[in-house]
Amino acid sequence: MYKGEREIAEMLKTGKKTVSELAKATGLNEDTIRRAAESLKQKGFLKATIEEKENIVQTEELKKYLEKGEMPEFSLFKRAMSSAHISELSEEEKAIGLRWAKVKGMVDITSGTLVTTIQPEQAAQENMKTINGIKAGRMDGSTETELVKRNLIKKQKLKTVYVMLTGKDLSELKEDEFNINIASRNANIGKMHPLSKVIHRIRHIFAELGFEEMDGSIIETSFWNFDALFQPQDHPARDLADTFYLQGEGELPEDKKLVDRVKKSHEHGWKYKWSENEAKKLVLRTHTTALSARYLANLKQTPKKYFAVGRVFRNESTDFKHLAEFHQVEGIIAWENATFTDLLGILKEFYAKLGFEKIRFRPSYFPYTEPSVEVEVYYEPKSQWMELGGSGIFRPEVSQPLFGKYPVLAWGLSLERPIMMLMGMTDIRTFYKNDLDWLMEARL
Repeated sequence: MYKGEREIAEMLKTGKKTVSELAKATGLNEDTIRRAAESLKQKGFLKATIEEKENIVQTEELKKYLEKGEMPEFSLFKRAMSSAHISELSEEEKAIGLRWAKVKGMVDITSGTLVTTIQPEQAAQENMKTINGIKAGRMDGSTETELVKRNLIKKQKLKTVYVMLTGKDLSELKEDEFNINIASRNANIGKMHPLSKVIHRIRHIFAELGFEEMDGSIIETSFWNFDALFQPQDHPARDLADTFYLQGEGELPEDKKLVDRVKKSHEHGWKYKWSENEAKKLVLRTHTTALSARYLANLKQTPKKYFAVGRVFRNESTDFKHLAEFHQVEGIIAWENATFTDLLGILKEFYAKLGFEKIRFRPSYFPYTEPSVEVEVYYEPKSQWMELGGSGIFRPEVSQPLFGKYPVLAWGLSLERPIMMLMGMTDIRTFYKNDLDWLMEARL
């Protein structure tokens, strides 16, 4: 029985709870709770559900108005009470205060002079109603719709994961038994893990093909993990359901011109206001393509060829073919004369050297490459084609802001899946169970 399983089961007898609630109640840290919960889930004692609720977040602009106690249209109304001339207004007063005072029928303009169109008491009452309603969280539907339109509040969908008992008899939850074999003088010597062996082989293959290896941290800012790859800040892949977010925030690149180019690429291409705060969020990298973005941004000359084999993280439930942590084989070729045919040729050569003779490519879609293809190899034991990764040419919106050139050939390939095929495995979790018998018998 894993540490915390019994405590979790007892706590859940009173109803569903979050990981944080269980950690607080039991005194165990959240990582221990998650591992114990996953163990209970696999044993059939526990299940998880996701509940969504909408949360309203005030922008800094709205907070400024609340602190002042006046909406900009009321401030403008007070200027109209003193018959201010439109030439006396600041650009902000014209763009925001005057606009909304006119929309709400509070003021008019006569010969360039502001005039009020409602009574001061009415204007003050409407202003306080709005201010107090926002502060108390009691906005009516029309006010909420208006504030969203004015970008003064933002609606965020918050997902909360709850765990609960399935109803399986807890008396069946027993301590695990372990058989410990004491090593003798004839014990088998250690051997390299299959994953490590294939990683070494992949490094050797790319070195033969003239590639340099990339390396970097598994903790990334959203800027490098998402923004630099032209992934919009409201894209579903950034949701907590897919990404592991960390506390705190990182720094944007020191090269302000680079940041500005990425910002302009987003605002021109996706038609929204790009947020520095969103780009500073820390994540466990969801793909090694973040490395490609960093290396391209520092590239001084071409042609250049890079590859990486690294760990990536996705907030997914584990099963026989999915893990929350796995490896990705990354590669880029930065060269103005590179072609799509070069990309297909490199990938075909790579998989041939890895032991796969039948290879084909299927048109596909990926957010940061165009055109894009999926790479498939033929798996003889099951007589079927298996998809092993994606590839394509980085969109100009990716490569141009990063280092000012196009095209860049790119790919992100699976590591565990082809090894499973080569070894005839059916469960990806086998790689990480530390089963000594399997490790000793593994042939690759």
